[in-house]
Amino acid sequence: MSFSYLSTIVFLPVIGAIIIAFVPGLRDRAIKSIAVIFTAVPLALAIFLFVAFDRSLVAAGTFQFEEKVAWIPGINAFYHLGVDGISLPMVVLTALLGFLAVPISWKIHERPREYFAWLLLLETSILGVFTSLDLLLFFLFWEVEIIPMYFLISIWGTGRREYSAIKYVVYTLFGSALMLAGILSLYFTTGSLSITDIAVTGLGEYTAVIPVAAIFFLLLAGFAVKLPVFPVHTWLPDAHTDAPTAVSVMLAGTLIKMGGYGMIRLNVTLFPDVAQQYAPILVILAVISVLYGAAVTLRQTDLKRLIAYSSISHMGYVLLGIFALTPISLTGATLQMFSHGVVTGLLFAMAGLVMHNAHERNLAKLGGLARQMPVIAVVFSVAALGSLGLPSTSGFAAEFLVFVGSYASTLVAGIQVYTILAVLGVVLAAGYILWMLQRVFYGPVLDQFNGSPDADGLEKAYIFTLVAVIMLVGIYPAILTDVIKIGVSPIAGLLVTPG
Repeated sequence: MSFSYLSTIVFLPVIGAIIIAFVPGLRDRAIKSIAVIFTAVPLALAIFLFVAFDRSLVAAGTFQFEEKVAWIPGINAFYHLGVDGISLPMVVLTALLGFLAVPISWKIHERPREYFAWLLLLETSILGVFTSLDLLLFFLFWEVEIIPMYFLISIWGTGRREYSAIKYVVYTLFGSALMLAGILSLYFTTGSLSITDIAVTGLGEYTAVIPVAAIFFLLLAGFAVKLPVFPVHTWLPDAHTDAPTAVSVMLAGTLIKMGGYGMIRLNVTLFPDVAQQYAPILVILAVISVLYGAAVTLRQTDLKRLIAYSSISHMGYVLLGIFALTPISLTGATLQMFSHGVVTGLLFAMAGLVMHNAHERNLAKLGGLARQMPVIAVVFSVAALGSLGLPSTSGFAAEFLVFVGSYASTLVAGIQVYTILAVLGVVLAAGYILWMLQRVFYGPVLDQFNGSPDADGLEKAYIFTLVAVIMLVGIYPAILTDVIKIGVSPIAGLLVTPG
């Protein structure tokens, strides 16, 4: 029997969480060391799987490193894990940020036992979503993440932390309730919970219990809230603003990617005809998200809130790439999810360093920090330029593929106009990114920040790691796109080009 790589990757963090939570007498350093070990091993295994992934398999429905065991025979539910070219980069991203979230949290001294236990449980839940090939298992992992997110924000957050945590829960549960209705409708229609089986057979031979389009939108609702898509986006700025730094990194870097991943894995794969029918509406929502998110970002004066609103704009590119429905745009959307994860994860990490070292987050009160914090200034600038899509960064490669793939789409009428409008988001991004950098680092030097420390050795280690990933993917995007295309190819084969 082959080694259960995916189960090990998914469940090692929660095993670490259990040890941290229930072994008595652990000191702070021991707790953090356990967290490092139980996130480092999944990262190492995820990188191993990425290297070992067979790039020659392009057949429809081909998943690798599969694990399938009967779970609840009465309802035909299986414990079924597997990865393809779309989910594997998300697993690597989650394992990377889950590992880096531990040193980012190194200065957490309030109730560290609970904090790190919840943080590791959060990583397991997200990894489970990206690897599940059974709808019931997918939904269970999807719901589990609500619990650690609520406690991490409400206990260790700042500002209106209880309000932000509850708002996140309310929005997520609303979307999840609709998604569960969609999953149940799909099960009652097909008698199966297997994502791979339904994708292979399609829904054409079944009589749906409700209109197929209704099932499509029930599932889409849960994913749209998580991505998030305008107008169900308002939980995101509050959650980001009030969450601890490492939680903001995980939230922006991996958790909201669950929405885009779900759209590709379920909406487009299982309902290709419905996706084509309603793609124009979703492309319009994508453009609104891009431009609205960018415009509102220009109005922000809080450092974390500015980065949060920029995520709404950048997730609009993901939505555009998904529902342009071309192989190139789907590849670009997936690459954009990975790129945004490392770029915005780094942005939130840098924002946390500025806030911790300067004890200020209001842009109107910051200025001239490049003199006191030269390393932080340089790395923050690299992350910011990656966010606006500067060539040689991962952001440029991802956005370029989204725009090229979307503009060339023949499945959505008028998409060339929508793509050009979305490109304007890059112009707005240049405005708010450069304005932010100027206000924080390159304005007049302020005496009150004299003596503010720069990044220490541990902080340099994790921020330079993310810089290296951003530049590697930007300079050589094929390291990811060669894998992503293998996952996109069978999905693109389900879409019918009008002739």
